[in-house]
Amino acid sequence: MDNPVQILGPDGNALPRSPGRASMLAGRSNTSYDAADLYGAHTEDWMPYLWSPDGEINMSRDRIVSRARDLIRNDGWATAAVMRTVDNVIGPDFRPIAKPDYRSLQALTGNKAFDHVWADEWGQQVEANWRAWAHDSGLYCDSQRAQNFPQMMQLAFRHQLIDGDSLSMLHWKPERVGYGRARYATALQIIDPDRLSNPQLRFDQQNMRGGVEVDPDGVAVAYWIRRAHQGDWFSAAQSVHWDRIERETEWGRPIIVHHFEHDRAAQHRGIGFLTPVLTRFKMLIKYDGTELDAAIVNAFFAAYIQSPFDSELVEEAVAGSSKVSAYQQERSSYHRERGTRLGDVGMTHLYPGETLGFAAPNRPSANFASFESAMLRNFAAGTGLAAQQISQNWAEVNYSSYRSAMLEAWKTFHRRRLGFASGQAQPVYTAWLEESVEIDSYPMPASAPDFVEARAAYSRAKWMGPGRGLVDIVKERQGAILGINAGLSSLEDEAAEVSGSDWRDIADRKAIEAERYRSLGLPVPTSLVGADAKEASKLPEEE
Repeated sequence: MDNPVQILGPDGNALPRSPGRASMLAGRSNTSYDAADLYGAHTEDWMPYLWSPDGEINMSRDRIVSRARDLIRNDGWATAAVMRTVDNVIGPDFRPIAKPDYRSLQALTGNKAFDHVWADEWGQQVEANWRAWAHDSGLYCDSQRAQNFPQMMQLAFRHQLIDGDSLSMLHWKPERVGYGRARYATALQIIDPDRLSNPQLRFDQQNMRGGVEVDPDGVAVAYWIRRAHQGDWFSAAQSVHWDRIERETEWGRPIIVHHFEHDRAAQHRGIGFLTPVLTRFKMLIKYDGTELDAAIVNAFFAAYIQSPFDSELVEEAVAGSSKVSAYQQERSSYHRERGTRLGDVGMTHLYPGETLGFAAPNRPSANFASFESAMLRNFAAGTGLAAQQISQNWAEVNYSSYRSAMLEAWKTFHRRRLGFASGQAQPVYTAWLEESVEIDSYPMPASAPDFVEARAAYSRAKWMGPGRGLVDIVKERQGAILGINAGLSSLEDEAAEVSGSDWRDIADRKAIEAERYRSLGLPVPTSLVGADAKEASKLPEEE
């Protein structure tokens, strides 16, 4: 064995040898922490590089994203993980509930007219105008006129889940405004995050990180976006041209809205939520395919006929004996005449000396279900979902376990919703509101500040998505009533959490229903009339 290399100290003498493997064999680690052990059997090959956040993501981003998309296209569980998350976080009617900060406006102006009554009235008018823009049948809120606002938010959030980034651009299109056409010039475009990249695919630099141009403080000031996707062969000429688009206008109106979940400081691009479990997902697909192939082979190979061949007959068969040939010919003639078959539950007599054998159906493997269940729990933990939400298998779930799982999953959904609303939806709402304040009529007290001066106070909003739903409708509705009566909750909170509804819409509907019952001369249900139920539900006396 060659002599080990010796490291010399400043004095020219060999440094003392590290305890190394000897210490390990003696039961002692070579560091204070086992996690930093260099020679342990489980850690000696584990030497990851200490990357910067952009170094970790940007060099591998395209490969990770392409694999995640392929997985989602071709695997039901991966598709379910994305679908369930989008349904619970965004849902079919993702919308703002205007909550102007009247206290801030009151402090800014000294005007007591900015109170909760004004805020409620102003907020309702804002929401009505918002619906006119976000749900316009002409789809003018979309620069491509293909989707309404909730649908665009579903698409943007889906990009964030799979690709890691939500990217959109606000356009100003006054040419669309006119009678019978658009009411507002503001329009939103959802952009594929693949198009956000360094010009000419250059490596990251001090001021350029994955297509995001930053200033010395790390603030994103502009975005470099391809004119066409690099995979569009019919737009090849456009795909090699990048446009530099500034983040916002001089007065702070957003132009590019880029949102992702930050895992580390000084990070400028995001990563999809399937990344930690991507390899295991692919391995499970291979395992599933192997088990399915084996099961199909077993299904085809159901039974076989065995003939008696002792050692003498085998030896004669190899030598070409006429005895064996005659025996085989007789067997062939017998089965040809009898039409020996196993299908259609047919009964048959075998040739003398033959036996009927059956293939053992040993697929799927006895461990397949438990292995698949373990992998599913791994996926659920990595994505923040309950395992049953991915598999849609509720057979082994009781009320308590399901409620516990859903409460934990709901925390993740709620966090994702607040983060996405703050980073992607709120800037769009603020930009639209800036235009709306200019062209629409709102109840404004005297000395009201300009919108740009108090942008944050005017545009404050609570974003509403789908409700959490009910597992046990009686118990949970009773709990909601107790919370409201005890002052621990409100109608607004309960309506939003349970069904994703606006309590004002519920109240308006109840008033209309109660009046309809009275007009038809029917007793009004007690749920529609409140505390004075008995008196209010009486039929009008005949004159």
